Amino acid sequence: MNNIFEIVFTPQFGFTVIRVVVPILFAALAAYVANTAGIANIAIEGMMLMAAFVGTVSSAMFQNPWLGLLMALFSGIAMALILAYFTLYLKTNNILGGIALNLFASSFTVFLLFVITGSKGTSATLSARSLPRISVPILRDIPVLGTIFSGHNVLVYVMFLAVILVYLLMYQSPLGLRMKAVGKDPQAAESVGVNVNKIKTIALILSGTLSAFGGAYMSMGYLSFFTQNMTAGRGFIGLAAEAMGHGSVWLVALTAFIFGMFDALSNALQLFALPSEILQTIPYVAVFIGVVAFSMYEYYRNKSRGGQ
Repeated sequence: MNNIFEIVFTPQFGFTVIRVVVPILFAALAAYVANTAGIANIAIEGMMLMAAFVGTVSSAMFQNPWLGLLMALFSGIAMALILAYFTLYLKTNNILGGIALNLFASSFTVFLLFVITGSKGTSATLSARSLPRISVPILRDIPVLGTIFSGHNVLVYVMFLAVILVYLLMYQSPLGLRMKAVGKDPQAAESVGVNVNKIKTIALILSGTLSAFGGAYMSMGYLSFFTQNMTAGRGFIGLAAEAMGHGSVWLVALTAFIFGMFDALSNALQLFALPSEILQTIPYVAVFIGVVAFSMYEYYRNKSRGGQ
């Protein structure tokens, strides 16, 4: 037990937490933006997976990681537009549409991977380019803080910026107010001249862009290649973090960091002689316990309000 504490309470563990939380937090922000406009974007997992694939293949094709990132963002936006078209204009069930996109991304990326590389498991044979790491001036020289916050992939700092920008969007911009109005009462918003479908489409585009950032990080930052189903449920963990965030950007980010901490813990415990199958379940068990605790809290809170 003492050895575990010696590993957890170190700057290196803090560095690992930030490193692994990036896709979860991007997914949570994507879910938050979509949910604010009244859309449950179940397709975040598929958007991330498609962006991870497109990003690494495009970076290998153009030999430029920034063009790879740009193509990954385009793929996320394209999937968001597909979801918007089917759910908002063709009136497809939103949940079923999201599930369909997830299944499509899971299968289609494997198919394209086999066509391009001849392998169904990994793109390691491609000479893909990774996004750069940034050593932050001044911060890198500060003990402890420099170890935790400096030297990360560039998308880590984009993640921190995204949290601030999403907060400003939701609380300081007319678009954010319209998204909240549409999410709470679309009929009332439409009665005062707000184009509900347009606002929801914009929300899905923003959600797809944030999802794509998380997916691109997986294959161009966390790893330097694409592997089959490499998102491994992080999009769904982001959905859980958003649900537990209770409509607050800061609580969503905090919950995502807590889930990321358990993910990092599962990696740290691999140093001990524990079965890998058990260690790999730690993040998902943490999410399960968190969702159950949150559901019980909501139940008793609503019950107490009803009693009053």
